[in-house]
Amino acid sequence: MPDVTTPDLYEIESLLSDEERAVRDAVGRFVDDKVLPIIADCFEHERFPSELIPEMAELGLFGPTLTDYGCAGVGNVSYGLMMQELERGDSGIRSFASVQSGLVMYPIHTYGSDEQKKRWLPDMAKAKAIGCFGLTEPDGGSDPGTMKTHAVKQGGDWVLNGAKMWITSGTVADVAVVWAQTDDGIRGFLVEKGTPGYTSRDIKRKFSLRASITSELFFDNCKIPAENQLPLAKGLGAPLGCLTQARYGIAWGGLGAAMACYREALAFAKERILFGSPLAAKQTIQIRLADMLRQIVTGQLLVLQLGRLKDAGTMHHSQVSLAKWNNVRVGMDVARDARDMLGAGGISVECCPIRHMLNLESVITYEGTESIHQLIVGREITGIASF
Repeated sequence: MPDVTTPDLYEIESLLSDEERAVRDAVGRFVDDKVLPIIADCFEHERFPSELIPEMAELGLFGPTLTDYGCAGVGNVSYGLMMQELERGDSGIRSFASVQSGLVMYPIHTYGSDEQKKRWLPDMAKAKAIGCFGLTEPDGGSDPGTMKTHAVKQGGDWVLNGAKMWITSGTVADVAVVWAQTDDGIRGFLVEKGTPGYTSRDIKRKFSLRASITSELFFDNCKIPAENQLPLAKGLGAPLGCLTQARYGIAWGGLGAAMACYREALAFAKERILFGSPLAAKQTIQIRLADMLRQIVTGQLLVLQLGRLKDAGTMHHSQVSLAKWNNVRVGMDVARDARDMLGAGGISVECCPIRHMLNLESVITYEGTESIHQLIVGREITGIASF
């Protein structure tokens, strides 16, 4: 019999390898035992649970698809399942791991020098060093090619001026991967904490991603040593390549949030007695639960194939856009419907759907808005760029 509680109506479990199941289950136990007991309080009090970072490192959650520098070397489906389970806990926890892996370790590994890799990657895999990714600016996010942050060559060094906004982990990062305009186009730089002219501050009073650190970065005549430039990062394609890595994980993460909300709604519907029978006995509720399951199963099959394509080296960025667009929308729709099914109690932080609802309002915007991903797919269909 298929499992509709997990949910696994299409027996996707049978399509996973032993390693993939083991990875998912290990991260799932961490979420159940360590994240879920504290995350509501963290969300309510706007606190990132930094005490979880060492165990996340022990589980190999940072740079897990890299095969060197002390990283786990797992496949991309395993990585996706990690992100699914982390976001089942909270989008803020998954965001931290996504940034460390896809937006900091990936560009250092892909575009960095041997010296940069040796210096940063082993410590990042062990969480002895934390990173952040500076691309989005106060005046724009969807059009990064118009960024105002700029770097000018001065002797053998670079002088950086500008600002970045909505940066996960910005104030706790030991190093920031910062993208800036130069006379030679967009280039990437490693800006270390404590560099004169580099400051950061947290963005407070958020109603989304409250269990995540979100920051602003400022660069005022910030002198960057020449050896801190990423030598192979040239042009807008470099930061966009990093975003593809992050978007892949988000596509899995959206399903984790949806699964958490579906399970809570299903359990509540079976227990809640209304007009003499369980809520689950009502036709409207069964239709809504069935629709949640339809969306989740569709998303599961989508990202599983996406992961297989990524492991084969044939994945295209438009496929990632379709998956991110679809699965974060699934997460939002399931969370909202689950919140409604829980009734008045559903607005409490003790129930997960309202928390996931609010978080996903950010997730559907960052790493490319829903509209941007729709237009990326539209460009692939028509061959015409409309933005």
